[in-house]
Amino acid sequence: MAVLDTLGVTLAGATEDAPRILYDALELGQTRGPSLMLGSARRLGCLDAALVNGVSSHTLDFDNTSNTMAGHASAVMIPALIAAGEACGAGGRDVLLAHAVGFETGARFGHGLNFHHHEKGWHPTSTLGVFAVTAACARLLGLSPEQTANALGLSASLAAGIKANFGTMTKPLHAGQCARGGLMSALLSRKGFSANAQAFEHKQGFFNVFNGPGNFDAARIVESWGGPFDVTAPGAAYKLYACCAGAHAAIEAALMLVAKHGVFDPRSIERVNTWTPARRLPHTDRPRPNSALDAKFSVQYCVARALLDGKVVFEHFEGDAYREERVCGLLPRVHAAPHRPGQFAPDNNNGAVVEVTLADGSIQSAKVERALGRTAQNPIPLDQLRAKFENCASRVLGPKAVRAALHAIDRFEEVASIREFTALLETAV
Repeated sequence: MAVLDTLGVTLAGATEDAPRILYDALELGQTRGPSLMLGSARRLGCLDAALVNGVSSHTLDFDNTSNTMAGHASAVMIPALIAAGEACGAGGRDVLLAHAVGFETGARFGHGLNFHHHEKGWHPTSTLGVFAVTAACARLLGLSPEQTANALGLSASLAAGIKANFGTMTKPLHAGQCARGGLMSALLSRKGFSANAQAFEHKQGFFNVFNGPGNFDAARIVESWGGPFDVTAPGAAYKLYACCAGAHAAIEAALMLVAKHGVFDPRSIERVNTWTPARRLPHTDRPRPNSALDAKFSVQYCVARALLDGKVVFEHFEGDAYREERVCGLLPRVHAAPHRPGQFAPDNNNGAVVEVTLADGSIQSAKVERALGRTAQNPIPLDQLRAKFENCASRVLGPKAVRAALHAIDRFEEVASIREFTALLETAV
């Protein structure tokens, strides 16, 4: 499912401004190579392809996440693995195995460093995801254990990304830089480029610098590998809405109210209260978003859209949709707060309550323990993920090409050549 979902959102993301600006500003078209810039017919060097496709994969904020890593694992790995796979002649099974290795690596770093790392303000998609990408690419490229360890040490110096840049083009740039950095670390290490073997444990190494002394547990990173693998439990979290995952439970609670009441007239609403996890609010409490990207991180905007439109879709986060008068008129009445005592179990970091007070004094409320797709225990049905892929891919591919891509992805383990597979994803320009 990770390949299906990530390629779909990457193809759709390729139509957005961030990858276009990146491609033009860095003049990536000056050098040709074996790796496809998804959503185009252009072929770049594998590092450039990993960079721009990584940006495309995350620019819509529609990609899956690792609950344990607290970041977007597949969006950083798949672009790097596809680009490297095209360059080295890998097949689909090679990519799937490498993705599993990388997903587990990212999760293991999450076990040892989160949630202090996340709450400190680092963006784990890139600060921990770079280790996931490095491990995945090391597996794909056939690095030895010693070369892999060296590559991980090298990538510790490439980890970067702060949550202050959420809601801007720099957030998906984190993913692109991470994809490029992890692949580059593996490529350099394969050729003998050295790094400190103590890059993590050193007093000035990654653990102490990024988390601070006493705020990590290195032993948890290496214990109990495969018992079970994180990719199966809790599993990757998939999205039905192209916005921050921290708003999804609140969206679904609002949609539950719409299912009972019908879409709301903004004039009938006196006040809307939302209660979401305290951990989410630093990046989702945005009472008045100032751009389409910023709206993706506004729980107030997302809930308002759900209540007034009965859905939350792509178009709500494009162009000037965030300025729509009836939505902006409701936003001052939508309030965000952390879970109240007793609303949820103390370890619930996904649930939400939405309460609507109407002008006649009546109150309607709905509660969601976790949004659909947040764990392997409440998965999004495969037919919905396939429909999501079709919707995303159809932004750049015709119906026949979308069907061919779906057919190949369904049999991805049998794909003999990633280069031949990506030919199915090429566009006319």
